[in-house]
Amino acid sequence: MAIDQLVQPIDEYSTIATKGLQRKVDLEPTRSQPQTHSLASVAKHNKPHDCWVIIRDKVYNVTAWVPRHPGGALIYINAGKDCTQLFDSYHPLYVRAVLDKFCIGDVVAGPGECPAVQYQQPAAQQQFYTVLRQRVEKYFRKNEISSRASVDMYVKTALILSGLTVSFWGTFFCFSSFWLSALCSVVLGVCMAEVGVSIQHDANHGAYSRNTSLEYLLGTTLDIVGASSFMWKQQHVVGHHTYTNVDGLDPDIRVKDPDVRRVSQHQPWQSYQAYQHIYLALLYGLLAIKSILLDDFQSISTGSIGPVSISKLTTQEKTVFWGGKLLWLAYFVILPAVKSHHSWATLLALWLVSEAVTGWILALMFQVAHVTPDVAFLQQKDGALAHDWAAAQVATTADFAHGSFFWTHFSGGLNYQVVHHLFPGICHTHYPAIAPIVMDTCKEFNVPYKVYPTFWSALYAHFSHLQQMGRLGVAVSVPSLATVG
Repeated sequence: MAIDQLVQPIDEYSTIATKGLQRKVDLEPTRSQPQTHSLASVAKHNKPHDCWVIIRDKVYNVTAWVPRHPGGALIYINAGKDCTQLFDSYHPLYVRAVLDKFCIGDVVAGPGECPAVQYQQPAAQQQFYTVLRQRVEKYFRKNEISSRASVDMYVKTALILSGLTVSFWGTFFCFSSFWLSALCSVVLGVCMAEVGVSIQHDANHGAYSRNTSLEYLLGTTLDIVGASSFMWKQQHVVGHHTYTNVDGLDPDIRVKDPDVRRVSQHQPWQSYQAYQHIYLALLYGLLAIKSILLDDFQSISTGSIGPVSISKLTTQEKTVFWGGKLLWLAYFVILPAVKSHHSWATLLALWLVSEAVTGWILALMFQVAHVTPDVAFLQQKDGALAHDWAAAQVATTADFAHGSFFWTHFSGGLNYQVVHHLFPGICHTHYPAIAPIVMDTCKEFNVPYKVYPTFWSALYAHFSHLQQMGRLGVAVSVPSLATVG
């Protein structure tokens, strides 16, 4: 299939971008004498008003396109660095044909510089993602629907934010009964988790709305519930989605030596990890509060999230980061402490319950997709990975409970995690419709697609995997519960 057959604008995103890109092309033709740039020189251009990116060892100056970018701030989320996988996974195929107009040369690693780890492209997988993306784009074009805007998502957002407001009031101010307040705190924890897996997750992936201002605003709902949307994008969008389950590169599976957990055979082992399948079930409840009170500040201090070097914060991003922290402290901690009729002991219990519920939901929704016996854990060798990026996303990810209305909405579409990783810029309410396209294409290209029949079977697989990884040298039989198609 010729590439010119694939690069057709398909929706509102494409229409807007095509017009803008054409204006850009007319104004700034390709340089006739490409230059070479070191990694260090490219890294200096890491701001919205001075934005260079690296894609397949080519350097592109996209500064003039930043204000018109249909994906909003995502264009400079990793400015000054390699954006190959981010570019491919977020953009319609036709954009590849016009990208050359922004090219200003090649990148060449200077002395002591280490280029980004690159995915290889085995011959059998060369056309996999191109064909898959063409078919998914055709689905949206044929049905005349936007891959982002979704009435279902707007209704869901209103319900979640309403539930968050009501349950917050019920937790701290409405009831004198501890048990009724505690029940409200559980609902509050669920709603905060839903902000995480649904609203901010789609918004910060650029999958929520064609209105980039609205999308950015809804992305900051994560800051309202205490965590940092900026840090989440750096860890999740830049780090995790680029190098999913790659040891030493994916910040979501990073470990220290020693560490409380071991999730792959490539990581160091400690004797106490034989019990990790027990104690991690409890520690997962600390995930949310740890992110709010420790991880975000640690990342600001060190300038990194594990292996991911965070981008420079803009003035707006600094305002959102610190403003979000102060707002959370004011309404979630100080306001109840001053105005609630509950005792300090009761308030502490309510705070902990709500944050623990949030932590458990967030941890388990993501862990069952990437930390099970049926997914792959990859290692780089000499700066390369012996996989195609798209095929690697399928290999390192598992779905669960296909066809379940409840799990699709409760998990924010993470029960179709493979689809999400291949198409992070598509609203999760569309995943059930395009999953069959993805599965059929995987079958055609002999790329195994793993699906657990229920959430509970996926959860069992996760904790079985933790048990297996915690027993170094001791064989643990973990039968696969996944359907491989």
